[in-house]
Amino acid sequence: MVLGTSSGAGKSLMTAALCRVLKRRGETPLPFKGQNMSNNAWVDHEGGEMAYSQALQAWAAGLEPMHAMNPVLLKPQGDSTSEVIHLGNSAGTCRAEHYYRDWIDSGWDAIRRGLDDLQTTHPQGRLVLEGAGSPVEVNLQARDLTNLRLAEYLRANCLLVADIERGGVFAQIVGTLQLMKPHQRRLIRGLLINRFRGRRELFDEGRRWLDNNTGVPVLGVMPWLDELFPPEDSLDLLERRGRKRGAELQIAVLKLPSLSNFSDLDPLEAEPTVELRWVSPGETLGSPDAVVIPGSKQTLRDLAALRSSGLASDLIRYAGNGGEVFGICGGMQMLGEELRDPDGLEGDSNPGRTRDSVAGLGLLPLRTVFSGEKALHQRKALVLWPDQQPRLEVEGFELHRGYSKATGLCDAFSADEGLGWVHQSTSGTYLHGIFDNGPWRRRWLNRLRRRRGLTDLSEQQPHHSRQRDALLDRLADAFEKHVNLEPLLQTSP
Repeated sequence: MVLGTSSGAGKSLMTAALCRVLKRRGETPLPFKGQNMSNNAWVDHEGGEMAYSQALQAWAAGLEPMHAMNPVLLKPQGDSTSEVIHLGNSAGTCRAEHYYRDWIDSGWDAIRRGLDDLQTTHPQGRLVLEGAGSPVEVNLQARDLTNLRLAEYLRANCLLVADIERGGVFAQIVGTLQLMKPHQRRLIRGLLINRFRGRRELFDEGRRWLDNNTGVPVLGVMPWLDELFPPEDSLDLLERRGRKRGAELQIAVLKLPSLSNFSDLDPLEAEPTVELRWVSPGETLGSPDAVVIPGSKQTLRDLAALRSSGLASDLIRYAGNGGEVFGICGGMQMLGEELRDPDGLEGDSNPGRTRDSVAGLGLLPLRTVFSGEKALHQRKALVLWPDQQPRLEVEGFELHRGYSKATGLCDAFSADEGLGWVHQSTSGTYLHGIFDNGPWRRRWLNRLRRRRGLTDLSEQQPHHSRQRDALLDRLADAFEKHVNLEPLLQTSP
């Protein structure tokens, strides 16, 4: 089990690295995080929701993601409420102050069922668990579902990860160990110092001090990695700002308050000639080569935030001047003419709302009606835009409530009805992962490049999963070089 001294210590990527290293050794690592909180989701082949970080760990392990790897997923939706996903399906919503009162027993049951499903599917596998936040939040320990309770239940060998970049790494480690009960502390088989800058020998004295004063060996010191990896949450987007050398196109991405599935933008971020500029409500849109509106967990509230900040007016002016606008899922819904919410699924605090209807940005002739049942499935489709020849097949997944229908003259994005629409320089799709498809991504970028008088890029590009796999290999290379896994892999006494 990979635990962390805090949120953001690097647990998700270290777990992914561990999975890839074990796969190289001929094992079947089974990534598992009992409970995760994230709006960055993935839909598995069975139509079950799970956190994207566990999907990434599954790919690192060479496995197809399955929702049993993340049996409890909390999806924040504002006002201290979250949607609760159990074993891939929505189980309801809850307020933060009621979660530990109302959801602990059913959550623990989902975790045990997830473990059973995962181990039944892969009976020869080795569980590789990821904790959440800090394992020693004293006010939550008695009700913690995914850290030490799970470690004790499975008698897991634990690796404690501390982020030296944050400072105070000795206090992080000593304080965390001190707050554990003796039988819990015995589960900690090693320490990992993460994100160390400079020559590792400079930490030798600190390593000896930790060995001598905690009795827990330092198994490794992971260096600061310059590679770009998928972020664990939207706060990590702040670290991605800055100009990219060699960038020829600038694409503005609206950083919505309830931003979801932001991993959709990873393939664009990885394009060497593209610079992404994340624009929050209240910031200036400027004159980018294109604007992308990503997914949203609370579409109507995010639409209201765009309006109240003036960013909606900027976007409408931008599109009116021929600017390229592309929406994904909730972002596409906002671009329509009308959004109806007859059952109040999107909340009531939306300015401009008349009964169950809210006016959209009016850039696509669409009407969206929200409904209780989610569209949850993976898709393959032939796309008709930007160019129909040669025809391209793309893949991705749908994850949304409700449906959209054209109300006026527009073109279909795909041969599959209802997957997306195009009107003048504005387009959108329900297909998450659309930019993962290399040929389509390059075709869309070439549309932008021609406007700038730039030469076309080759469309002969593999799926982004190949680039992601290469990044995971480089992560595992560094992990194998800098971490001694043997104490962690020994059978617990």
